Amino acid sequence: MTDVESVTVAVPATSANLGPGFDSLGLALGLEDEVTATVGGSGIRVDVTGEGAGDVATDGSHLIVATMTRAFTEWGLPVPVGLSLVCRNRIPHARGLGSSSAAIVAGILLARGLAGRPADVAAEVRLASAIEGHPDNVAPCLLGGATIAWTSADGASAVRIAPHPDVRPVVYIPTTRGLTAHARAALPAEVPHADAAFNAARAALLVHALTAEPELLLEATDDRLHQPYRAASMPETAALVAELRRNGVAACVSGAGPTVLALTVAGQASRPAPDGWREEPIVVAADGGRILTVRHAGVDPVAAGLPS
Repeated sequence: MTDVESVTVAVPATSANLGPGFDSLGLALGLEDEVTATVGGSGIRVDVTGEGAGDVATDGSHLIVATMTRAFTEWGLPVPVGLSLVCRNRIPHARGLGSSSAAIVAGILLARGLAGRPADVAAEVRLASAIEGHPDNVAPCLLGGATIAWTSADGASAVRIAPHPDVRPVVYIPTTRGLTAHARAALPAEVPHADAAFNAARAALLVHALTAEPELLLEATDDRLHQPYRAASMPETAALVAELRRNGVAACVSGAGPTVLALTVAGQASRPAPDGWREEPIVVAADGGRILTVRHAGVDPVAAGLPS
């Protein structure tokens, strides 16, 4: 290990699938969690403010701590005996906005900063995906922008694509929560060949629409692979998606839901949020997760010009 005493990172919310791109397409959103990890003393302490406060674990089972432990172990490094985390959370939990992926990416970046390792985004995508179980959220969380992710025998990989500047995401966030495991349980083991072909065409079109011709987003975000099977468990979400699409808005379920993502185009109106939901226009996050500050033991942060 190094003489690094503390590291602060920022990680963005994400929306996965974007309609037809099940487990492959994702978008980084301009809503971030910020986490500081400090080494010293003994035991694990986790302080959480904002989203998840009072609900998430505050010991070694916290997802960020567990991820840091996994990363140190993967790299053949000792796990710090004493560790404290301060989490300032803005990403809603269990809403389909990638809060667990953000925690995993934060853990990897914090471990990397404390270990003094150089960035290796490809390896970090593989590790984060192995922990999460699929790469569609962790990829944009690490790379920013929009991403295409896939998995091979060597693990997950991803590439970043730049969304067209006229794309204006809007998220509709309900007060109710959802669980990815429950949403995945609703999916059938097999789908009709015609539906698979339908989604393959829409996913390919979506890459073009996102990057070059946003006017095609409504057709490009149509899906037959996962959203119809999940509709019964999220009727309010399915109804909002359907209403927005009837009004010409390219709407889809954000990840496993229940949040709805609308990919509006500059100058296009969406619609007010229904009761029990909040509407939040949001930008595409150009940057993925990143290390903000690194403090070394024995360095006075004020003298060094660092945030206190």
